[in-house]
Amino acid sequence: TVGATVGLAAARAGLRTLLIELEGRSNLGAPFGMDELSYETTEVDLAEPGIAGLFTKRITPDEALVDYLAGQNGLKAISARLARTNAVELITTTAPGIRDLLTLGKIRNLEQENEHDLIVVDAPAAGHAITFLQTAAGMAASARTGPLREQADQALQMLADPSRTRVMMVTLPEETPVTELIETASILEEKVGVRLAPVVVNGVWPIIDGLVAVADGPGARPAGAKSTKGVSAAKANQRDAAVYRLARQRAQQDEIERLAAELPLPQIILPFLFATTIDRTAIDTLASAFTDGAERIGEIQP
Repeated sequence: TVGATVGLAAARAGLRTLLIELEGRSNLGAPFGMDELSYETTEVDLAEPGIAGLFTKRITPDEALVDYLAGQNGLKAISARLARTNAVELITTTAPGIRDLLTLGKIRNLEQENEHDLIVVDAPAAGHAITFLQTAAGMAASARTGPLREQADQALQMLADPSRTRVMMVTLPEETPVTELIETASILEEKVGVRLAPVVVNGVWPIIDGLVAVADGPGARPAGAKSTKGVSAAKANQRDAAVYRLARQRAQQDEIERLAAELPLPQIILPFLFATTIDRTAIDTLASAFTDGAERIGEIQP
């Protein structure tokens, strides 16, 4: 959801943007009404005049390997033959980490082509993300020379350069996700060496004015009471809803403040959407909120 949000916000800000889905696991194109994404770069039909292009692409290690071999002198015929057999999967699973390194290598190639102003990679969740980003360092340590070492060194250069790569972490304003994000951020900075972007806090319930007055109004229920004499059922239900909403808002705010205290990075707040699906309308709302947040912290100019 946030990957699609960032992509749309960037395109609206005038950046030709490429959204990358890894191994087709995130359903990144769904909010734009697209089916399963392709390895071929595809432009999203945003139906907004004057907007910079938004493009999508799915990267799998198998396709990345065939693509890599096709670009090497004398190996184009071999890559075509591998593509017609099951040998590609065998190769990409032979050496630990080679799948992630191939993916990183393809991302780096796309960055070097300079066809897009921004590439947004919808990366794996916390545990796999750390492994994914540490792959290059592991390969560089184990392979002294050869193509793997060259690929690893080039990936490390990309990851270590904050003008080329930043990791934008996403969390929910809840205890366990916030704790996990703080721990992951520490590992990414210390062991991977990437620069962290502002943190996105997703699913934050918007503040509603007047809730305190409703919750503390006449006829408020004593703790544990099932009803209050002289108060209509509708009024009682309104009070219950206000009490619940206030408790949820306060709990979320506590976690947002804890995150700010333990991880001093700027935060971009995205609202919780009371919807059953995240469609284009929802992404429009989130993209506007993202842009407002990015402008507030000075990441982009109004």
